[in-house]
Amino acid sequence: MTAVLCPIARHWRLAALAFSAMLGILAALSGFARSPEHTLSAASAQLRRHPASGDLHIVEIDARSIAAIDRWPWPRRNYAAVVDQLRRAGAASIAFDVDFSSHSDPQDDAAFAAALARPGSSVILPTFGQKAGGGRGGWTDSLPIPALREHAALAAVSILPDADGAVRRAPIATMTDGLPRPSLSAMIAGISGGAADSNFPVDYAIDPTTIPRHSFIDIRDGRFDPAAIAGKRVLIGATAIEMGDRYAVPNYGVIPGVVIQAIAAETLRAGVPREGGWVLPLLFALLCGWGILHLRRSQALFAAVIIAPAALFGLSVIARAFLASRFPVVPGLIALTSLSAAAYAMRILVAARKRRFEDLATGLPNRHAMRGAVRANAGLGVVAARFAEYDKLASALGDRATMDLIHRVCERIAMVTGGETVFRVEHRVLAWQCDDAEQLEIALATLRALMLSPVEVAGRRVDVSLVYGFSPARAHEDADGTIARALLAADQALALGQNWQVHDAQDDETVDRELSLLGELDEAIANRELDVHYQPKLCLKTNLIASVEALVRWNHPTRGPLRPDLFVPLAERNGRIAGLTLHVLERTISDLHTWKVQGHAMTAAVNLSAKLLNSATFLAELRSLIETSGIAPHVLTFEVTESAAMTNAAEAAAALESFQAMGIAISIDDYGTGQSTLSYLKQLPLDELKIDRSFVQFAHQNRSDGVLVQSTINLAHELGLKVVAEGVEDPECMAFLRAAGCDMIQGYLISKAVPAKALSALLERPVSMAA
Repeated sequence: MTAVLCPIARHWRLAALAFSAMLGILAALSGFARSPEHTLSAASAQLRRHPASGDLHIVEIDARSIAAIDRWPWPRRNYAAVVDQLRRAGAASIAFDVDFSSHSDPQDDAAFAAALARPGSSVILPTFGQKAGGGRGGWTDSLPIPALREHAALAAVSILPDADGAVRRAPIATMTDGLPRPSLSAMIAGISGGAADSNFPVDYAIDPTTIPRHSFIDIRDGRFDPAAIAGKRVLIGATAIEMGDRYAVPNYGVIPGVVIQAIAAETLRAGVPREGGWVLPLLFALLCGWGILHLRRSQALFAAVIIAPAALFGLSVIARAFLASRFPVVPGLIALTSLSAAAYAMRILVAARKRRFEDLATGLPNRHAMRGAVRANAGLGVVAARFAEYDKLASALGDRATMDLIHRVCERIAMVTGGETVFRVEHRVLAWQCDDAEQLEIALATLRALMLSPVEVAGRRVDVSLVYGFSPARAHEDADGTIARALLAADQALALGQNWQVHDAQDDETVDRELSLLGELDEAIANRELDVHYQPKLCLKTNLIASVEALVRWNHPTRGPLRPDLFVPLAERNGRIAGLTLHVLERTISDLHTWKVQGHAMTAAVNLSAKLLNSATFLAELRSLIETSGIAPHVLTFEVTESAAMTNAAEAAAALESFQAMGIAISIDDYGTGQSTLSYLKQLPLDELKIDRSFVQFAHQNRSDGVLVQSTINLAHELGLKVVAEGVEDPECMAFLRAAGCDMIQGYLISKAVPAKALSALLERPVSMAA
């Protein structure tokens, strides 16, 4: 399988890394990451949320102050009074976020100018840009009137909303009136320098509700504690809703512009945030992703896919909290997501290929894998080793021990063949490649001697018998043909009682005949040319025919009547058994409807191949057939041979439960011919046991057979199962079975298998008991 996966697996990690890096870079350069980055930045702020320093106080132009002064704009003597009050209290600095760009009452202007000129705390007045009015385009700079500028510092109060209207950044400096000026927040924080129009991200981890606030009217009138203001920086601005100076911000909704200025100043107080850029997080993400691509265990991969993005985001939070550095992480997260998806996609692809190229029960390479090996080594032939009594071994050992046995046999084959890869091409057939028949004869002689020693498995010593078939390589031949001929040769060796058989050209005629018959079988199924005969089952309690077993029949137009053992195994080997079984079911359901209309409540049993036990397709088609036909599922029974059910009891149980869940009864056919155990009777979901004719036929004469039949009936009834005995040909046998408590019998004493119309006639008259 490694060889099959190699072309895909060789460079996929590098390709995934390059593609993910490109995605991250495109996201960063295209602006696609901007919106999710805003979301993560807000989440980071929430995680780092902390109170303001308390060094900056806001004096609010609030609703109470507006109501007290009761006119707007306020007379500027009110601002003069506030400045004087704050200076007397010992404020470190006083900053205004109030427009003083137009003249007011000359006396008020003079009073405010005089207050600014008095010694004491420095005062900062705002400048800002606004749209030019009067139909002129562009912007105009607004500065305080000249009388106020003389004794105050000027700072820009521009707000920088993003395209969505939210304010996330603030300027450090900007140009007003042709001069570079620091922003209000920068001047409050004591940050000097900074290129004009440079800006920084506002840290909304600072809780605005923790910034100390005072009402303007209380400061003007001296109703405050001077000690609370001493040594503090003071910012004066409007917070009243009716003033309209409000903006959307992350986490806090819409807040006043003066509060944004205060948060920006608090941000700069810890130092100007550094812009780390997206490259470093992207490199970190690619490094983590490269590790993720190499993880093999599912649990580790799942944990890494969760932890890696959390770690990237966590590091960005830590960098913002302790290093005042901002690192956009969305490009990195996009790259990580892409790499994680690639890791899972490749895992799914590998698992799918593993299911395709690996035998699920043993982990050995399967027939699909061998096709690839045969194509890659066209000059080598194929050896098929068939277990002579596989069903017996599987029934005696159980699933796990049987798989261990196969591995032990593979080890012995590898010892003899020099480490050749052993494939499990069918559940009872192993295969490998070989150069020529002479070399194979030597190897098989050694292997036969080796296999004389029992194989130890599950604490038991098990004798294993293998027969071999060899198909030499042929020019211009497909892999399937080579493998199929090796299997055919092994079958012939088993049938002839030989150790091994080489497939020759004459055997191709047999293959051609089978292929021809297979094609004709396809046509017969499609054209509904196959017939179904029914062997009746007599209920011993009512002495009425209560059920039938459906048996397929094929009257070939040129070959004449063909025995089922000629075409049913052929259908099983070549994937046609599902279609054949569904055809029999359709005919049986139709005839059950007919008998019901005639007044005969009947049930019918249909033989189910082991090949269909785990077929999801067959299960779906069966469910559709039952739903469309309107048949009550409980009138159907699936008969499964004991050996088929025990090949893999756990899987068989699960499959049979799915049929039983639909309402179909389950019967074990040929009970007693395999390695019957009490444990599997309890393990499998059964409704009925069908005792094989080899025990039933002479049960009334042979004491041993009679004891076995009687004990089986008693055991089945204790387990809640019905019992059907087949092969009843004598009235004395029927009498014995009736006395033994058997539920139903079938055999020539009742009737051979007959067409549906003939059975209808049987149901209309008393049961004939003629052998």
